Amino acid sequence: MSISDFLFGRPLATSEERAEHIGVAAGIPVFGLDALTSAAYGPEAAMTLLIPLGLMGRNYILPVIVAIVGLLVIVFFSYRQTIDAYPNGGGSYTVASENLGNRAGLLAAAALMIDYVLTAAVGISAGVGALISAVPSLQPHTLVLCLVILALLAMVNMRGVRDTGAVFMIPTVLFIGTLSIMVAVGVWRAMQSGGHPVPLVAPPPALPATVELLRWWLLAKVFASGCTAMTGVEAVSNGVMAFSEPKTKRAKQTLTVIIAILIVLLLGVAYLSKAYGITATDPGANGYQSVLSMLVAAVFGRGWFYQLTMASVLSALALSANTAFADFPRLTRMIAMHDYLPHVFLLRGRRLLYSHGVYALTGLTAVLLILFGGVTDNLIPLFAIGAFLAFTLSQAGMVVHWYKQGPEHPRRGWHMFVNGLGAVATGITLLVVLVAKFMAGAWVTALLVPVLMGIMVAVKRHYTRVKGEMAEQCPLNLTNLEQPIVVIPMARWDKISEKAMRFGLLMSKEIKVVHVHSDDEREGLEEVWNETILGPIKGQELEEPELVTIPSNYRFILAPLMDYILELEKENPGRKVAVLLPEMVVKHWWENALHNQRVQLLKLMLLLKGNQRIVVVNIPWYL
Repeated sequence: MSISDFLFGRPLATSEERAEHIGVAAGIPVFGLDALTSAAYGPEAAMTLLIPLGLMGRNYILPVIVAIVGLLVIVFFSYRQTIDAYPNGGGSYTVASENLGNRAGLLAAAALMIDYVLTAAVGISAGVGALISAVPSLQPHTLVLCLVILALLAMVNMRGVRDTGAVFMIPTVLFIGTLSIMVAVGVWRAMQSGGHPVPLVAPPPALPATVELLRWWLLAKVFASGCTAMTGVEAVSNGVMAFSEPKTKRAKQTLTVIIAILIVLLLGVAYLSKAYGITATDPGANGYQSVLSMLVAAVFGRGWFYQLTMASVLSALALSANTAFADFPRLTRMIAMHDYLPHVFLLRGRRLLYSHGVYALTGLTAVLLILFGGVTDNLIPLFAIGAFLAFTLSQAGMVVHWYKQGPEHPRRGWHMFVNGLGAVATGITLLVVLVAKFMAGAWVTALLVPVLMGIMVAVKRHYTRVKGEMAEQCPLNLTNLEQPIVVIPMARWDKISEKAMRFGLLMSKEIKVVHVHSDDEREGLEEVWNETILGPIKGQELEEPELVTIPSNYRFILAPLMDYILELEKENPGRKVAVLLPEMVVKHWWENALHNQRVQLLKLMLLLKGNQRIVVVNIPWYL
C-alpha cells in the first residue's frame, strides 16, 4: 500500500459513487456539526457583550436565545421546502440564480463562500478555545494548535464523504450525549432547588457592572452575536446529492434531527447559565474559561465527566469545520459550472470529491486563522453576515419559485407564506447584525462580498471571451498549408541538440539554427558546424539548415533570441514559425537547481510576447 493510499484511501472508480452516499446517521456529523456546535459558542458570543452589565447580564441571555430559536424554527421550515423543491441541491446560489437572476446568485455565492471559510476558522478556533479552558497553559500555542487541526481536517476530508462521516460519528455522539446529560441533570437540579441550584464548582465572580441598563443598541449587538448559533443550517440543503435514496426524505430527516438537538442545547445552555449565575469571561484575559467549561463544572464538578465533556466539545468544535469542507467544494463546483470560478473546481479527485475546493478552503482558512491569531472572539464579528445574506436570498428566491408554479399548485400560498416569512425575518436580522457588528469587523465581510463578486464576474468575462475566440463551426481549412520556418536555439552541439535537429528535419525544409555568441565564450558553434552537422545532411541530399550567429557583447542570451524570432515572424507574413526548444529532463526534482532554466524562461517569454503564428515545441532529453 502506498503512502497516499494509506493517508487518503485508495482511488475510487466512478462506478463506486453510489457506495459513497450517506444516510441520516452519517449526515448529522457531516452536515450538522457546524450548526450543533454553535450551541457552544453562540450563547457565549452573546454573553460576552453582556459583561458590562455584571451579574445583571445573565438575566437577558435567555430571552435573547428564545428569540434566536424562534428565528431558527422559521428558517428550518423554509429549508424543508427548499429541499423538496430542489432535490439535486438547492443552496442559496442555485435558488437565487434561477429565481432572482445572476447578480443575486453571485451575491449569494460570495456570501456563502466567505461564510464557509469563516465557519471553518471559527469552528477550529472555538475548539482550541475549549482546550485552552481545560488546559490554560496551552494559550500561547493557540495559533499552532489551530493550524494542526486544520491540516488534520483537510487530510480526513480528502478521504471522501463516507469515510468522513464514519470518522466523525463518535465525536458527534459524545458531544451530543455529554451536553444533553449536562442539560438534563442541570435542569433537574435547578427544578429541585426551586430555580437556584448550588454549583459544585463556583464560577469566577462577575466583573463589576460598568453599565446600568441594557440599551437597545447593546441588545441589538447581543442578538447579532448570538445569531452565530444559526450558521450551518443551510448545509443540508446544499448537500442533498450526498444522501442515498430517497435523497429528499433523508435530507429532511437529517435537518429535522439537527435542528431539534440544536434547539434543546441552546435553550438548555441559556437557562442553566442564568440558573447557576454564570457570566462570560473576557476571552483575551488570563484565566479565561468558556461558558460551557464553567457550566459543566458547576453541574458535575471537575471530575471525569468534566474531562470527557470538554474533550467531546473540543473534538466536536474542531470537527465542526467539516461542514464547510463538505459544502464548500460543492458550492465552488456549482459556481464553476456557470464559468464564474476556474474550471479546476469541476475536477473530481481520487476519492470522487472535488478536491481543489478542499485545497482552496484549507488555504483560505489558514490565512484567516493567522491574521486573527486563532482567537474566536476576533472572528465572531465577521461571522453570520454571509450566512444571513444567503438565508435571505434563498428564501426570497423560493417565494419567486412558488409564484412561478402558478395557482394550480395545491399548497402554493402556504409555501409562499413560509418562505416569505423566512425572507423577512432573516432580512431584518441581517440588517441588525450588519449595523450592530459593522465597526467591530463586519465591514470586512461587507467589503469582501462585492470584491469577490467582481472577481467572479471577471472570471466569467474571461471564459466568455475564450469561448467566443475558440468557437469554430466551419469544416477543416486546408488552404495555404505550408511548412513552418523552424528555429532551433542551440548553445552547443550535444545529444539534446541532435534530437532537436532530427525532429526539425522532419518538420520543414527551412531550418534556422540560432546561436547567441557572447564575448567570453571561447568556442562557438561554427567550429563543428560544417563537419559534424552539414556533412551528414549533405550526404543524404537534404535541405541544408542555416546557421545564424548573433553576437552578444553584454552576454545577454534570451533578449537577442526573442528579438530574432519576433523579427523573423514579421518578415514572413502568413508563415508559421516553429521554435524547437531542446531541454534536459532530470530524474529528481531537486536536480533542477543544478541547471540553468533558460529554456523555461524563453518558453514563458514566447508565450507572453508571441502570437498565433509562433509555435513552441518542447524537445525533451531524459537523463
